[in-house]
Amino acid sequence: MAEASGPVASVDCGTNTVRLLVLDPATGATLTRKARIVRLGEGVDATGRITRAALDRADEVLREFGEVAAAYGVRRLRVGATSATRDAENGSEFVTAVEQRLGVTPDVLSGAEEAQLTFGGALRHLDPDLPGPVLVADVGGGSTELVLGDAHDRSRIVSADSLQVGSVRLHERHLHDDPPTAAQVAAVRADLDEALRSSPVDAASAATVVGVAGTALTIAAGALRLSPEGLEDDLTPLRGAVLDAEAVHAEVDRIVALPVADRLGGPLMSPGRADVIGAGGLVLSSVLHHAEAERLVVSEADILDGLAWSLVR
Repeated sequence: MAEASGPVASVDCGTNTVRLLVLDPATGATLTRKARIVRLGEGVDATGRITRAALDRADEVLREFGEVAAAYGVRRLRVGATSATRDAENGSEFVTAVEQRLGVTPDVLSGAEEAQLTFGGALRHLDPDLPGPVLVADVGGGSTELVLGDAHDRSRIVSADSLQVGSVRLHERHLHDDPPTAAQVAAVRADLDEALRSSPVDAASAATVVGVAGTALTIAAGALRLSPEGLEDDLTPLRGAVLDAEAVHAEVDRIVALPVADRLGGPLMSPGRADVIGAGGLVLSSVLHHAEAERLVVSEADILDGLAWSLVR
């Protein structure tokens, strides 16, 4: 592994969002954390291909992130490409764009790799004495990662699964009205119940459930009634937040019932997230139900942190 001096960076290319983290490994300080809604997985569930418009949006964000990383003097960067790139017939076109803009070949992560990096990143800033086992739930746009492991040893994974249910995938598949009908919501819940029942991860065995990434952070910020001001650039108010599961379910129900236009303006509720947050919230709510959880712990760190710290181990 390269020497640990100087900033390192990671880029997570998800189905809905492309994100950048630059950190100083000597101090552990986050230098910048940025997220851009790209909707890379738009239409992939139906067509099997990434659209030209999505590739163009991603290319512009990759150019921006390359400039930011260069400004911080980053010399070591790791890029993880997840669900949309794994699933798409033309995923190689996106890989080429990453190579051209960032100068590195992305790791097209398997579900198992994605789960390991998610778990390690999520627990980095949380209390190591969390009751275990710990279930980390990362609701993405195309898939949902479930990882059951040991809070005391982040490398010890009991079981993991990458479920093919995510906010973009379920929104495009079922939620065609604004707001969605009761029948459409029921169809999403039915898909989720089937996926969770079939998963090898025993959610009900978890003593603690940790939610990470955009869906969990947005639902938590809304349930806690946090001010939207400055939250996009500083997620630390959400670090380690603990919410009653009933408060999470209530916030999800509230959001699902709202038209997209009325969701805007809430904390972390960007236009690129407002339409799919209903489906994402239903995923999070279903995970909590299947885990029989009374509380949700929130972490602002996730796979992005796992990718960055993998450069300095």
